[in-house]
Amino acid sequence: MSFAERLFLPAIFKGMSITFSHIFKKQPTIRYPEQKREFSPVFRGLHVLNRDEEGRERCTACGLCAVACPAEAITMEAAERLPGEEHLYREEKYAAVYEINMLRCIFCGLCEEACPKDAIYLSETFAPANYTRKGFIYGKDDMVIPNVKTDPEGYAKAKGSPRNN
Repeated sequence: MSFAERLFLPAIFKGMSITFSHIFKKQPTIRYPEQKREFSPVFRGLHVLNRDEEGRERCTACGLCAVACPAEAITMEAAERLPGEEHLYREEKYAAVYEINMLRCIFCGLCEEACPKDAIYLSETFAPANYTRKGFIYGKDDMVIPNVKTDPEGYAKAKGSPRNN
């Protein structure tokens, strides 16, 4: 080892040059309240149960989304449509109970791909924080998109932009 190497001066100068080079690079941090982060087009957020053009629920409780879910986060119970409920449900069978345990969900999107009726999709909305485990079990009332005829503002807000596969 030479005298200069024993003083570790080359290593110190190399480290300082790396440090000073980072000063002039773009900062990766954003100032959150003022700036909003751009998300990837494949971002998967909250689940939304979709309606058709007439405002009826699309879900037919076929169970394919529950079978496709690797985390087994989806549970549902089917029921038969009664006479006079044609304006509420699209098919003769509908999901009377539809729940997703968001603590188990891994946001993989397989439920969205498995649905033959395009009844469920993952929106671009975050899953909100909660203090209890029960608050993370989303029922059908929490996920069904508002009716476009009765609540157009709520519908536009919940719709976000579904991805076309």
